Amino acid sequence: MLFLNAIFLLWLQLAHAASIISRSTSYPLNSRSNTLGPQTNLIISNKVISPDGFTRSATLAGGTFPGPIIAATKGEKFAINVVNRLTDGEMLKSTSVHWHGISQNRTNYADGVSFVTQCPIAQNHSFLHSFEAGNQAGTFWYHSHYATQQCDGLRGALIIYDPEDPLSYLYDIDDETTVITLADWYHIVAPVLSHMIGVNGNSTIINGLGRYQGGPESDLAVVNVEYGKRYRLRLVGMSCDPNFIFSIDNHNLTVIEADGELTEPLLVDSLQILAGQRYSVVLNANQPVNNYWLRALPNTGGSNFNGGLNSAILRYTGAPVADPTTNQTKSTMALVETNLHALINPGAPGIPEYGKADINLRMVINNTGGVYSINNVTYKPPTVPVLLQILSGAQDATELLPKGSVYVLEANKVVELTMINLNIGGPHPIHIHGHNFDVVQSAGNNSFNYVNPVRRDVVSGGFQGQQMVIRWVTDNSGPWFLHCHIDWHLDAGFAVVMAESPSETQQHLGVIPNAWDNLCPIFDSLTPAQIGAQNSYQEAQNITTLLFPPS
Repeated sequence: MLFLNAIFLLWLQLAHAASIISRSTSYPLNSRSNTLGPQTNLIISNKVISPDGFTRSATLAGGTFPGPIIAATKGEKFAINVVNRLTDGEMLKSTSVHWHGISQNRTNYADGVSFVTQCPIAQNHSFLHSFEAGNQAGTFWYHSHYATQQCDGLRGALIIYDPEDPLSYLYDIDDETTVITLADWYHIVAPVLSHMIGVNGNSTIINGLGRYQGGPESDLAVVNVEYGKRYRLRLVGMSCDPNFIFSIDNHNLTVIEADGELTEPLLVDSLQILAGQRYSVVLNANQPVNNYWLRALPNTGGSNFNGGLNSAILRYTGAPVADPTTNQTKSTMALVETNLHALINPGAPGIPEYGKADINLRMVINNTGGVYSINNVTYKPPTVPVLLQILSGAQDATELLPKGSVYVLEANKVVELTMINLNIGGPHPIHIHGHNFDVVQSAGNNSFNYVNPVRRDVVSGGFQGQQMVIRWVTDNSGPWFLHCHIDWHLDAGFAVVMAESPSETQQHLGVIPNAWDNLCPIFDSLTPAQIGAQNSYQEAQNITTLLFPPS
């Protein structure tokens, strides 16, 4: 906490720091007007906001934090034109947007990952992401995938509704007012923080609002419910770092979805949600009409709920407009991942024995001086996107850059990945693009489940000395990122690229739009001033000596 206070005080001396105000000007997601359809312009721009009462410039989608909900119906086509209108040189002025959890089958070039599937979109340019989600439905999200830019605010929910949801009998209401986003927020811009070893957020932001230690009693988000009705709450863990323990005082929750995959209903009274994860939970509004604390405790040392920190409000119709006075009770039914089971087509692919997949991978995670490595290799983004390398003729792991960080996988094979946490803390949220996977061994659990494991796209890599095991099928040709979803760790090298059947990628993708080909020449021509954040290292030096070497 002393370290955070020191950062805060020193940052006030920097040129772009702003004053504290008493009321937030953020735009709560509970407003019904902040929703876009699947075919839309998504404007990326800078705006001064104060989601927790502290004012700073941010990088936003649609001018809000979080960005507008993008809502679609199962089977609808997406055509999202990302328009870059960034101007603030304290932050990055190019951008990219990734559609987290969407498999992008046959549209790898629309995945939005800088230097893996595309070059960033330069200032005053745009790129149209056209893709289909096939049979996918559920709770997804979008965020910048360019360095640590999402930590400056570029993140939002993406929901695909299923009119024939087989679990719809469990709930009455499922709309934009029942989307709950959980985020961390920083009072210092991300390019400065990215040079520091060991970064903690200043506040937890729920649906765009929150409070920070020592700050004003700014507005908190309110989730409105009516007695007697059942609500599908879609929880989106869009933090850059912490995981949250989510609970609502005096209410149990029924989990019915994990990361866009329906689960057998499971009753819990609290759940841990890692960065990048999503859950749908059914809340039965059957308690006395009142205000109840909705809690999201981050795994940051010293976190508490004092004065409304890390909290929002569940308000029944008819309750007074006031902060709750309810008390948190000890959790007795916390979510355990091994108790979650896929509802549809359960069962991991391949021979149901450990090590009996077609391709068996073993990845050992390490950390030295804040720098991460996988099998002794630290990921450093190449200057030429991996997809462009493949389309230009590179096919083998020895040809593809970054050297040692690209794993070539044959098509239509069952992959079993064992990830071992050698000596680092945790839990680390591990995400793979282009696929979901079956979690056949959860970290910290000795048993394997090939019969009906949970299926998802972000899983805990565990704590020191633990391992997790996942399986998927290589049925989606292209380069796919696998990485820790703590942005600071990804930026420090915690990633690899899975190059899936490179020889078939061109045929699998078909015609790639000319606008994609133009992204790299435009980006490569930018000057340092046009890229932005030129003085970020010097500003970091003014704050702390715990820095990575300059790059």
